[in-house]
Amino acid sequence: MARNNFNDLLAFRAVAVERSFTRAAAQMGVSTSALSHAVRGLEERLGIRLLNRTTRTVVPTEAGERLLQTVRTLFDGVEAELASLGELRDRPAGNIRITTSAHAAKTILEPALIPLLAEYPDLKVELSADAGFVDIVAERFDAGVRLGETIAQDMIAVRIGPDMRMAAAGSPAYFARHPPPVVPHDLGRHNCINLRFPTYGGLYAWEFEKDGRALNVRVDGQLTVNDTTLALQAAMNGLGIAYVTDDQVLPLIAAGRLVRVLEDWCPPFPGYHLYYPSRRQHSPGFAVLIEALRYRDQNATRHLQK
Repeated sequence: MARNNFNDLLAFRAVAVERSFTRAAAQMGVSTSALSHAVRGLEERLGIRLLNRTTRTVVPTEAGERLLQTVRTLFDGVEAELASLGELRDRPAGNIRITTSAHAAKTILEPALIPLLAEYPDLKVELSADAGFVDIVAERFDAGVRLGETIAQDMIAVRIGPDMRMAAAGSPAYFARHPPPVVPHDLGRHNCINLRFPTYGGLYAWEFEKDGRALNVRVDGQLTVNDTTLALQAAMNGLGIAYVTDDQVLPLIAAGRLVRVLEDWCPPFPGYHLYYPSRRQHSPGFAVLIEALRYRDQNATRHLQK
């Protein structure tokens, strides 16, 4: 294949992934017109339209989507192989992009990254905190961090944190006005602080379990937030009951600012895992990151089968 054909395929991949000639041109450091000319030339040689263009969007056709998957696999493999050549260097280097939740970033990633980045000054890590799930392949992340029970089956997962528990809690002043709930269904009589996460497509249903019996409770209340820190603050202000991970609640309980309820309905569940595509080839930098994050008290690595 002629060299310019490879360039045209790279141009097509950039436009198809970014869904924009302007963004793709900026990414590749070329003009929009040059990029458009390259893609049009590729379409003419193949004799088939690869992209549907409108004034606002660029969307791959069926043929374009098929070519994109093939091109992405091939070029991503080449790029991974080039990155692996960093093994010839004395020290791990390069850029690693990770999508994560804000809670995992604060409690797991940042404490581990402080000594890691100090030890390897040529290593750069980008953390993108997002409340919803992200397609790490489509969005070109190297890895993601999520709870173990929510990871796709075709990913490799490495345990990076202990089991977790949820906790329902309200302020002493709130429970002075309202009898504490004894079972999850009692929450229907309480002012609960709702959480809205993109992952759930709406309000989060509070999940409980006891003696093998699982319950999802749709709670109601005057306040809805999209961040657990806001929910905790509202609970401390006496606005109702919040439902967050217990590591966020325990210090506030010890300080007398919150009172925990329904503890016997909140069993442990798998904690945070780092996950990445099974075909990903480790660079030295990615390998040292995994080892820095690996949870040492458990059988940390598992390959999730379909």
